[in-house]
Parts: sequence; structure tokens; C-alpha cells
Amino acid sequence: MSFQNSQALTDRLEAASKARSEMLARFRARPTADDPAVMARQSARSALIAARETRAAEREVLRLAEVARAEAAAEAERLAAAERVEAERIASEERAVAKQAELKAQRDARYLARKAKAQRR
Repeated sequence: MSFQNSQALTDRLEAASKARSEMLARFRARPTADDPAVMARQSARSALIAARETRAAEREVLRLAEVARAEAAAEAERLAAAERVEAERIASEERAVAKQAELKAQRDARYLARKAKAQRR
């Protein structure tokens, strides 16, 4: 197998050593933790995190308020439905009592009519 890049072993070792030393130089050139620019970035990052947490807390409060509002509306609807059922039950009972009174009045009228017919004879 032929290689297009036929570098000698020493050339490859020198290139790797040079790359390692450049990487180490870039690492050492990084600012330290007490550098003002690093501290400014860190404080900005902390402010962003605090603002994000505040917004998340506000969203949670709004969500909980919406849940409470929905629960209250559901409870009000349940109470209204219960009141409608109770009103219908009462109306039904009143209609039943009125029907019974009407039937009794009809019976009494028939009874009185029979009695009056019997007395006429």
C-alpha cells in the first residue's frame, strides 16, 4: 500500500510535539478566574440565570393561578348543576303533589256526584 503523505517518523513526531506545545500555549493564554473580564461574564451569566429562574417562578405562579381558577369554575359549575338537579327534583315533587291533589279532587267529585244521585232517587 502506498501512502500519499510519506513523512518520516521524525517529521510526524516534530509536528505532534509542535501541536501539543501550541495547544498548551493557548491553554496558558486563557484568562484566570480572577480576571475582570471573566468575573464580568460570570456575573452576567449569574444575572441571566436569576432572571430565568424568576421568569420560571412567575410562569409557575400564573399556571397555579390558572389551575385554581379552572378548579373554581369547575366547582361553580358543579354547584350550579347540583342546584339545577335539586330544583328539578323539587319541581317534580310539586308536580306529583299537584297531580295527586287533582286526582283526589276528581275522586271526591265523583263520590259527591254518586251521593247526590243517590239522594235524588
